[in-house]
Amino acid sequence: MTQGGKKKKRAANRSIMLAKKIIIKDGGTPQGIGSPSVYHAVIVIFLEFFAWGLLTAPTLVVLHETFPKHTFLMNGLIQGVKGLLSFLSAPLIGALSDVWGRKSFLLLTVFFTCAPIPLMKISPWWYFAVISVSGVFAVTFSVVFAYVADITQEHERSMAYGLVSATFAASLVTSPAIGAYLGRVYGDSLVVVLATAIALLDICFILVAVPESLPEKMRPASWGAPISWEQADPFASLKKVGQDSIVLLICITVFLSYLPEAGQYSSFFLYLRQIMGFSSESVAAFIAVLGILSIIAQTIVLSLLMRSIGNKNTILLGLGFQILQLAWYGFGSEPWMMWAAGAVAAMSSITFPAVSALVSRTADADQQGVVQGMITGIRGLCNGLGPALYGFIFYIFHVELNELPMPESPAGGSTVTQYHLQQNSIIPGPPFLFGACSVLLALLVALFIPEHTNLNLRSSNWKKHCGSHGHPHSPQAPAEAKEPLLQDTNV
Repeated sequence: MTQGGKKKKRAANRSIMLAKKIIIKDGGTPQGIGSPSVYHAVIVIFLEFFAWGLLTAPTLVVLHETFPKHTFLMNGLIQGVKGLLSFLSAPLIGALSDVWGRKSFLLLTVFFTCAPIPLMKISPWWYFAVISVSGVFAVTFSVVFAYVADITQEHERSMAYGLVSATFAASLVTSPAIGAYLGRVYGDSLVVVLATAIALLDICFILVAVPESLPEKMRPASWGAPISWEQADPFASLKKVGQDSIVLLICITVFLSYLPEAGQYSSFFLYLRQIMGFSSESVAAFIAVLGILSIIAQTIVLSLLMRSIGNKNTILLGLGFQILQLAWYGFGSEPWMMWAAGAVAAMSSITFPAVSALVSRTADADQQGVVQGMITGIRGLCNGLGPALYGFIFYIFHVELNELPMPESPAGGSTVTQYHLQQNSIIPGPPFLFGACSVLLALLVALFIPEHTNLNLRSSNWKKHCGSHGHPHSPQAPAEAKEPLLQDTNV
């Protein structure tokens, strides 16, 4: 793109932001406290995931009590259905929020995502059933990122998204430990009540304090206004994957590396609790330490690596750490091995930010949205397939528990755990070894990705696809890069 074209685009973005500020100043937004800001979005995210983080330990216990014979299989099916529904619904909810405004969809997603919480003590079966169905609305990050895009300029957006993601990580660093402590001292019922109260506080905050970010004059007068159905198609971006060899290589790398990661997130804390004999407090401490190390890895370490060894080599290094981590999880039979592998897991978290940076740097400015949308679609698909795959592998290798863990000994073990480690002494964690093989394939594919080649995506079909994602009522520029939408990783 020529310098003149870039200047015109920047001028157009400034004009859009000026128009939005004028409209907001003229009183075009519904009631709320103050003007729309990133801090409104940050509080919404923090409260929602803090509430769910409190339930980490109680959920693991209730899951095994409800499905004692096929715990891992049912956990994989529940999280898999939720992930697939999120993948299918995220583009539609995003498109509707472009037309009808963000506040109503923030309220909708938070309400239905948190709706299962009080059911944990009322009816565990309904609790897990509603969790599966709530995947249709479990896309709060999608709406929050759109909210942030409405109120920030392009050069401010990366920092704003980073603040939202850091808030999400901070909520999960603190809340599992708090929930485990309260559950041990006062019982799980109090934890469920507290989580429900925080979820209600989040809903009330949206109703009372969050102002609408999409200006009134940029929205249609009627709720019956049409939306872009191509934008709402979850498979629209995936259909374009094979049209460029470099994009194909990147997408295959993301699929093969994120599929085991998604499966691991859905089952690993249950694995620590039931198979490795971790206490609730140990699981909470593991989450906290891993979260802190991941934040350090994705900020300081990632920045140093990108400057010293380059983008592609950073991706390869991250994949190498992920292979080591998964293999260690797969063969590890002692708690200290899990802690050591967790430190390696934090280093492997640099892979996806490095992939996103590679795409952003090599793709043309007017095609960022298409390529980033493909990667988002791949990750969303993995969020559904990964948990189901891990649950199935646990099932076929008979990694199950036939009774609840016995009271822990001072050494932190139990007879049930020792029995199952003897049963599966060769391969304690089969799905993790499968994941290591998948990431090894991703590493081999990533070797063929050129680091300094522009992505040639200039065919008329690509242009048409880019244009279709710019909705007439959306404040974003049509070709603007869309941030990953399916970030609602399971606790």
